[in-house]
Formats: sequence, structure tokens, C-alpha cells
Amino acid sequence: MLRGGAGVFLDVVLRRNPALAGAATALHRRGRIPPDTYVLDLDAVDANAALLADRAERLGLGLWFVVKQFGRNPALIRAVARHIPRYAAIDAAEARALDAAGARPGNLGHLSQIPVRALGGLLALRPLAVTVFDLAGARAVGRAARRGGWTQDVLVRLENGPGSGHPGQEGGVPLTALTEFAEAAERLPGVRIAGVTAFPCVRCDPVTGQPSATPDLAAAQAAVALLTARGHEGLLLSAPGATCAAVLPLLAAAGATHGEPGHALTGTTPLHAADQDQPERPAYVYVTEVAHTLADGRPALFGGGFYARGRARTALLPRTGTRLPVLPAPPDHIDYYRLLAAPARPREARTGDTALLAFRTQIFVTRSTVAVVAGLSTGRGRLLGLYDSRGRPL
Repeated sequence: MLRGGAGVFLDVVLRRNPALAGAATALHRRGRIPPDTYVLDLDAVDANAALLADRAERLGLGLWFVVKQFGRNPALIRAVARHIPRYAAIDAAEARALDAAGARPGNLGHLSQIPVRALGGLLALRPLAVTVFDLAGARAVGRAARRGGWTQDVLVRLENGPGSGHPGQEGGVPLTALTEFAEAAERLPGVRIAGVTAFPCVRCDPVTGQPSATPDLAAAQAAVALLTARGHEGLLLSAPGATCAAVLPLLAAAGATHGEPGHALTGTTPLHAADQDQPERPAYVYVTEVAHTLADGRPALFGGGFYARGRARTALLPRTGTRLPVLPAPPDHIDYYRLLAAPARPREARTGDTALLAFRTQIFVTRSTVAVVAGLSTGRGRLLGLYDSRGRPL
């Protein structure tokens, strides 16, 4: 049931996974985790992955999972890979982390191209596909594949339509130039056009959270038709963007062959904020503490994990049960601290108090600690370990 508005992820966690909030608070109070820590519920991630794999199989869809949002964490990667064996790596570092954790490569280089000098080592992992943004990228993949003695399947990344993409993610072949690209790529040794991809193919409404197809999905469908007419068979159409249980039927109806779940694994797509009854459960909470209080009464929280696009709304101070608004941060803000609104009474927030928050994040771009907790679903929660934001044990 939609609640209306953009929703608050902290409300979702407290309603759907209160054991996680309680465990995170206890770990911080006991000094087991530092401030600026994301606490991840391994059981919830495992259950979400199993749910997605089952729903996708029923629809005849393949899935490649993405892990940047939870910090390329090896314990979580292994849990997801039990249900969704293959991954989409957004860059070279992610591919290496996923391989080290034992997952199998699906698609490499979709959001960030694989650097030319890294191609040899990563192609040796034998991914099902490598995304290329242009003909020069296809040539580089072909050269690296030939040195390895094989032909590499590639997906053609389509350029975003006007206003459809995200800043810093520009690139791809315009649909109007696809015929020219295909004519040249078909003559390249070492590569085979295996399909197309675009991002985002699905986007959630910023107010209601409701997912809908973007023009990029229609462009990808047109690209598949164009390449099919040229004689290419069995083409893949990977359609990432807000891939979750509610979106899978949309992808299947559009003729996609693959989705790429990321935030669905932690129950944190925009749809999950607006609709607390989505089947995926929230699987992480952000823990920090009050560092000091300004003269006007505003508490300052230790930062490090406040992802700029996360739109954190409120913080819960469990000692007093106080909920305080998170104040906006300007674009030139450096994430040393994040200010809260002043409480009604000064004693409601004091130095050292635990603070819990929940918002959409990309842990791999933070300097946060990641704590993985298991057993919450059975009432026997335990801390499995601490990791840095790139998945390395601490």
C-alpha cells in the first residue's frame, strides 16, 4: 500500500526490521562498532536475493547482481551469489572484489568502462559480456580477447536520451548511429555483438516511488530490433534501473533478458521508501553518534557516510527516543559532521549519544565502516565482522 510522499527509510526499518535497529544500537553502545558505520543484516540480504531469483525465474528473466551500494562486501556477496550466481560489475575494482568473493562474472563495465590496460586480466575471468560505449572500446576489447585466444561477447551501451541519464555517467552509442557502429563492429576480430544495454531503463517517481519505463528502455528495444534485422540472433537486453520484484514483470513484458538488482537486495529502492509493503525487507541502517552541540543547541553528528544523493531526513536518538530532522547540507559541504535541528530540551541529545539513520546510499563512495550482522531472523543476532567501504576486513 502506498503511503504517499517520498517516504522516510528510517520509518521502514523501524517497522519492517526493528531487530536490525536494536542490534545496531546495542553494538554502538557497547563499543563494538564506531560511529560512521553501516550495519548490514545478512539474513535480510539473503532472503531478498532468494525472493528476486525466484520471481525472475518464474518470468524467464536472468539477473546480474550489483554490489556497489553495500560496499562490495565479501560476506554479502557470497550470500547473494547463492541465489543469483552472476554479477554486473560497474568498474574494474568491483569486478576484482566480486571475483575474490567467489561470484561469477556476467556483465563488466556498464557504468564505468574497463580501463584498456585492465582488460586482459578481467577478460580472463571470462565474463558473459563486456559493455562498450563506442567503437574504440570495442576495438580494445577485441585486441585483449585475441591475445587470450577467444572472441568476447559485447553489449552496446546506448547513449541516453535528453534528460534521461545521470551526471558523470555520460556515454554510449546514439541510436541514430547504431547502424554505422554495427557495420564497423561486425568486421572487428575478437568481438561479437551479443546485445544492448542502457541506463536507467526504469526510474522511480521522486514523489510516489512508482517505477516506470524511461525512453532509454524503448531505445534499447529499438536497438535490438535493428540488430536483429541485421542478422544478429539471441540478443541480450540488459535493462538496469530500480530492478526489484515489482519491476520484474515490466522488464519481462518489454522483452528484457536481464535485470540488475542492487538496492533491491537491501530493500532501498525509492519504491521501498514510499511503499512499506514491498516484499524486499530493509537490510541496513546507518549508525553514528553526537560529536558535539553548537551554542544554539543543534547537535553535530560524526559524518563520513552521508551520501550526497541519500536525502537523509531524520535521525533517531535511541537513548531518549527523540527524532530530529537532519538539516540540509550545501553542495560545498565536506562530510566531517552533519547537523540536526535543535531538540526541544537540551538533555534530549548529548555528546556520545547513538544516532540511527536510514537512507539510500552508495557505500563504496564513503569512508564508512561496514558491520555485517547475522542471525537476526532467528533472534540470535551476532556480529560477523567489520569491513571498510570497499569490502576489506578490518
